[in-house]
This record gives sequence, structure tokens and C-alpha cells, in this order.
Amino acid sequence: MKRLNAAAAAIALLCASYEHIYAQTPTNTASWQMQPVNIQTRWAKEVNPKNVLPAYPRPQMVRNEWQNLNGLWQYAITSKDAARPAQFEGQILVPFPLESALSGVKKALQPTQRLWYKRSITKPDITGDKRVLLHFGAVDWQATVYINGKEIGGHTGGYQNFSFDITDALKEGDNELEVSVFDPTDQGINPHGKQVLTPQNIMYTASSGIWQTVWMETVPAAYINNIRITPDIDKGNLKLEVITAGKEGDYAVEAVASNGKKVKGKPNTQLLLPVPNAKLWSPDQPYLYNLNVKLLYKGKVVDTIGSYFGMRKIEVKKDEKGVERLFLNNKYTYHLGVLDQGFWPEGLYTAPTDEALKFDIMAIRNMGYNTIRKHIKLEPARWYYHADRAGILVWQDMVTCANDKPAAKAEFEKENKENIAQLYNYPSIVIWVLFNEGWARYDQKRLTEWMKQTDPSRIVNGHTGENYDRDAPEAPSQKWASSDLTDIHDYPGPGMPPPLPGKARVLGEWGGVRVATLRHQWNDTEGWGYVQVPSAAFKAKYDSMVKRLKTLEESGLSGSIYTEPFDVETEENGIMTYDREVIKIPSEDLRKIHRQVLTQAESYAAAPGIFQAIVADTANHDLKYASLLEQFRNGKKDPEFLRALTLMASRLKDNKNIPELSAAYINSISDPLTLRNMTFIQLFTQSTKDPGFIIILKNQRKAEELIGVEKVNSTLQTAIFNDEIKAYVAGKAANPNWNELEKKIIPLYGAVGEEILLRAKAIHFYNRKDWTNFVPSASQLINKYRHSVSSMMLNNFAWAVFENVSDTTLLKMALTWSKYSMEEGISPQSIDTYANLLHKLGNQKEAIEWQQKAIELVPTESSFKDTLEKMKKGEKTWN
Repeated sequence: MKRLNAAAAAIALLCASYEHIYAQTPTNTASWQMQPVNIQTRWAKEVNPKNVLPAYPRPQMVRNEWQNLNGLWQYAITSKDAARPAQFEGQILVPFPLESALSGVKKALQPTQRLWYKRSITKPDITGDKRVLLHFGAVDWQATVYINGKEIGGHTGGYQNFSFDITDALKEGDNELEVSVFDPTDQGINPHGKQVLTPQNIMYTASSGIWQTVWMETVPAAYINNIRITPDIDKGNLKLEVITAGKEGDYAVEAVASNGKKVKGKPNTQLLLPVPNAKLWSPDQPYLYNLNVKLLYKGKVVDTIGSYFGMRKIEVKKDEKGVERLFLNNKYTYHLGVLDQGFWPEGLYTAPTDEALKFDIMAIRNMGYNTIRKHIKLEPARWYYHADRAGILVWQDMVTCANDKPAAKAEFEKENKENIAQLYNYPSIVIWVLFNEGWARYDQKRLTEWMKQTDPSRIVNGHTGENYDRDAPEAPSQKWASSDLTDIHDYPGPGMPPPLPGKARVLGEWGGVRVATLRHQWNDTEGWGYVQVPSAAFKAKYDSMVKRLKTLEESGLSGSIYTEPFDVETEENGIMTYDREVIKIPSEDLRKIHRQVLTQAESYAAAPGIFQAIVADTANHDLKYASLLEQFRNGKKDPEFLRALTLMASRLKDNKNIPELSAAYINSISDPLTLRNMTFIQLFTQSTKDPGFIIILKNQRKAEELIGVEKVNSTLQTAIFNDEIKAYVAGKAANPNWNELEKKIIPLYGAVGEEILLRAKAIHFYNRKDWTNFVPSASQLINKYRHSVSSMMLNNFAWAVFENVSDTTLLKMALTWSKYSMEEGISPQSIDTYANLLHKLGNQKEAIEWQQKAIELVPTESSFKDTLEKMKKGEKTWN
């Protein structure tokens, strides 16, 4: 990394100098401690409740009178509609999400609950008609703020900053600040990114509540509320709008840049600040100008902010060969990037320290990349500040629309508008990304055009991840309608999107190579990747992929986003581990590999001390299995040894010894009710005699919180079936006495035993084609355990009745199952089943309408079309 220019260094000094203008309110830290976490970064131990994320939170609008309100607050969790709590449960460390280890709480907030925060604040000195602003960096998702019991305002949106003027609500001395938060995570209309209540592949632990800095600042009665800056390198000026709040009248604004140029004019109008012969901002020379902005009343300065800007231009245009390319500052620049999720083991959405936040950006640059796609998340302002200083090109995703409900779409569009306004001034952001992989995609053309009109200074990627199919009915021009780019995802790839006039071609995601790194895994039982190689083979694999990428670049590819820089929870696709401790290919080797595509990659090496990591061990430790097993036989029984040995046996498929080893580990652990241990227990529980079975059965609710209802039910039911039912249903002549099995199983295992018994009974009759007994058995299962029966099974059961039963009562029963199937998730097959059942029941008109819907979803399915023709003719659609 080149030495920072003087302007950037001045900005850093400016921000640092304002960090402790007001001391933080003293708090009792005796009861706070970080909760247990599987792995953690080196910065977690630096978190101090008395000094949490102390850096000035808004580097593009720096003032010198502010107070950081991060630290210990009181918290309570109530039902969603409950009144403000009289009693609070304990302390929470703000701004770490409730679910994070660093919050000190580490609890999941359910969609039926509300989270409450409380702390004391002291009224600042407001002599001279000053005002007090209360700022929130971000609160996920719906926040209501109270001062001394009086509601002062609310905000909806999990990623946007918001502020309130609280002056009139404050009394002298101490005041009570409360915040209530409702966050349904993935169960509401809220854009929530990759957060889910139950983590799974490509989706991660939720982050509820306050997750960015809270602070208070004192401003004059009339003050600068925001600025909007747009560089124009061709005309040699900076378009500047100074937005003011407060009194109106004889006010003026004055802005002075570090090049000595200034502009003076009216607030809330566009001004032009001359920047002749500009030093341009780019990854190779991220030059930043200081900007000092003043608000004057009758010539007297009443408010001042410190800011900065970069002069750069991004566009799509043809190179000398007539190929549409990405151009930066009128020069073709390849975007060699990574997909950065922005998650932390101990802080989830929130980095433990500002140094940690900066490390991620510098680590990526040190690997030889010049681009980050910030994936379905907005970061705190300081992340973009570090990106600006480092010279990283940023593709900024919008946060995915929650679902197809009108309210969700309205919220998505409202938040998108706020996102663009909030991030508009950062020179590092060069591309807006609207939709990802078709997730909740709608009105793509309209929204893409809206985005381009809202910000003509940047490129808009209307749809990243359209997996191009030449035979698909939708034309390529529709897939990327009005977008500046054509963009596909290809795992492991790399691949190439089609050329379209006026659009550059990019590879929005590729790679996804899993390299498991022992002792640096979030969950050593569930790690995954799109493809997997051993550590020793990763460098050669990656080099060969980049060589292929180079051939695509020569053919017209302008950018590529590798998945990913860091592992995230069970997703082990990272070039570094989730704890940021191990790099899987040495940085110097990565830079040399990347030089094949990006000539200047080798010059991106970080300055000494900026980047630290251990290089991955490439040895195959499984070769030691025999000697380690011998140590076990000789009495070595410490828990971590047993766990590692069991997993090694599993990798090597030593099925003979796995039951003994896994039982030894499960019996050795002091607290089985953790995510790490419960996933292990679930993985190695196959029988009711396994020690994990009783642990799960006796702690079902806690186990469901940790690993999800589906995994708990599946594990228990599989074990019960294997031991108690399987022998009775094996073979063509099997004819179980279901009453006797019921008397034996239900008293032992309760509801979970009853459910697997009913499921086994229905499937037994289904397999034997005993439709007379099948329908009442399936009905009994569905009526009692409907929400545990998958959409696919419901559809299969309904189809079987359609094909094999003529009794109207039973057909109507199957029609109900088909409805349930579509409630769980509409598919062309489920619609086809529903239409056929309607037809067989004589509802011809309605059947035709539904069959047409199935064809609309899959226009190429000839069997659906044949069925529709038979329906129209009144012919049978069954044999």
C-alpha cells in the first residue's frame, strides 16, 4: 500500500482529534462479559465497555462537540405488544447486536418479541440557542425512541442512519433515554440481508437491535444537516450542495478545499467548486481532498464541518477494439474483486473495533484485489471511509426485498432511496447493485431506470447473477433490462455473460472453493463450499482458475467477484478463515497470481504491520489417524482430542469406530447445549441408544433454538424409526400391528414418536398402493402435524390420490392437501396437481385457469399443455 497522501492523513488526524471531546458516561462493567463463541478474532479481547468503538462515526461530516453513547445499556425483552417494561433484565453492550457474543447477552429476538434499551444521558450545555441531536448509525429494524418517557420519534429500516432533535425533551441534569426495537428478521416485510433466525448455508445468524454507534452532538440553531458532492473530472469541478436545517434567512455557505480553491453561495443550492488539474482518485493513487464547509449568518460563521472528497469518474464505453468495458477516469480498469459479507464471529454485523473494520479492507487489497462487492449489507460510515483511503472500488448491493408482498416492495424501495442518499458521497462506491440472483426480483426495468435517474454519476447493475440460458424463454435483453452490465454467477467458474449493446460484461460471483482449516472453523461438523480441495492443492487450483479468468478478460470481461475473502460461519469458501487468523494462500503468491489479470496487483502489498496472518498448514493430518486411534485406545480422552478424532474417523469413513468415538466425546462434554456441541450431537445420533438421543429428547426446545426444528425432529424421528419401526415395515409381506406399535412408542417418546409413527404408517400404505388405508392414514398425519409435512410430500400424496382414487370424498381430501402444498411454496408441479384434482372433481373452468398458471411458470413443459387441451375437451387427464 502506498503512503497515504497528505489530505487523507489530515482527515485521519481530524477524526482522531474529535474522539474524546466528551467523556463517556461512567458505567458499571462488573457484570458484563463476552459470551462464549466458537472462534473469535484477535480484536475481540480489545473490546472495553468503557471505550467501545470510540472513533468519530461520520468522517464526511466531522464536528467537534459530540458524545459517544456506546457502552453498557440496560435491556429487556418483552412480547411485541407489551407496554414499556418496569424491570430490565440486565446489561447489553451497545452497539453489538443482541444475538452477538460481544453484546454480553447472545439471545435470539423472536418475531413475537420486542427489545428494549435504556440508559441515562446528561443534558449538554446549550447556551446560545444551541440544539442537541441524537444520532443512531443503524438499528435493525423498527426503532422507537423515548426521552424521559416521552416518544420523540421512530425509524424503520435496518441499515440507515437517523437522527432526532431532542433539545426540547431534555431536562437539566440526567435524562432517561429508551429505545424499543421490533425486528422480525426473515419473517417480516423488512429487507434483512443474509440474516435468518435459524442459520443455514449462505444464510447467517441474525443481528437485531442497535448495531452501529449511538452518539449525541451539539449544533447551532441553524446548522449543516448534510452535504451532497459529485465530482466532474472532465469539467474540473466538484458539484456541491450544502443542506441546512434550522432557521432560515440571511445565510450563506462557504467551502474551501485543500487545493486552496473555494466557493461561496446560498445553502440548499448546487455550487461549483473549482478543481482544476485534479489529482484523480483511483486504486493506484487514492488521492483525497480535504473539504472545510462553513455556514455563515450575515458573514459570521455559525457552523463548520470537516469533510473530504475524491475526484473520479466511472462509466461504460468502448475500448480501442470496440468492446464495451468499465472505464475509470477515462481509462479501462479491470475490477478484480471479492464478495465481502461483513460478518464477524463475535460481533455478527458489528466489527469489534475500528481497526478490525479497517483490517478487512486492507487484507483484501493486500491480496491483490482492487474491488469489493459489499454483499446485501450496508456498512458503517467508517468502513467506506477506510475504503476511500485505501483506493478500493466498491460495488454496493441493495439489501434484498423480503418477499413479494406489496408492503415488502414498498419498504424495499423506501430503503433503497435512503441507501443511495446515505452513501452518495463516497468516491469508492462506483456501482449500485439492485437485485441479486433473482431473489424477490420484480419491476426490474423500472427500478433500474429509477436508480440511474437518482444517481447518474454511477453505474447500475440491475441484476447480478442471472444464470444465462440461451434456450430460456426470456430474452437476454430482458434479463438485464436497462442495466449498464450483463452479469452472471458461475460456481466454481469462471464463466462469461453474453454481450449486449451498451453493456459491459462482468462475472458477479464465482469461485466458492472450500478449504477446511482445522481449529479455525465456526462449526467443524457443517462446513461447506461449492467445491472442495485440500489445503495443499488450493494455490494450484486458484492459479488455474485465474488463468482461465485472464482468457475471459481478453475476450471482453470487465470485472469478476470471487467468493470470498473470509469464511462466514459454516461457509468455508474464504481465502482467509472467519477469525481472520489464517490465510489459505500466502499474500505474496496471491498478488503474483492476480498480476496475470491486474498488472498493478503486486504493488498493493500492505505496509509492514498492517496485515498479519498465519499461512495455512498444507499437511494432511488424516494420515496420522492410526496413531491417534492408538492413543485413544491407550487412554487419551480429553474432549477436544475426542472431537477431532471422531471427525477424522468420519472423513475417513471408519464406520466401525465412529459410534464408540462419538459416544466418548458426547459423554465427556460439560455443556452439550451449545451450537457447536449440539450440531455434533445431531450429526452422530443415529439410534435411540446413542447418548446424544436422550440429550436432544430431554432438551428439545433448547435444541430447536440452536439447530432448528427440522434438524431436531429429523434426528429424533430417524433414530426412533431405525430402532422401533423399521423392522416391522421391511419386506413386501410386512403387516404391522399399528395399535401395538402406538402403545409402545408414544408413551416412550411423546409427540415426536407419534409423528414418525403416523408418517411411517402413511408411507407404508403408499408404498403398498393400499389407497383405502392410505388416505385416512395420511389425513391423520396431515391434520395433526401439517406444518412438519413438506410441500413435496403433500403434493406427492395428493397426486397419488388423483391417479388412483375415484371416491369424491377422498378426492376432496387430496384437494385440501394440494392447497396446503401451495401454501408452503408454489411450484408448477403443485399447481398442476391442484388443477388435475379440480378437473377430476368436475370443476372444469377453475381447473383450466389453474393449469394455465402452471404453463405460465414453465412455458416449455409439453405435458402441461397436453393436460390443458384434454381439460378443454372435457377428457380424462388420468389413466
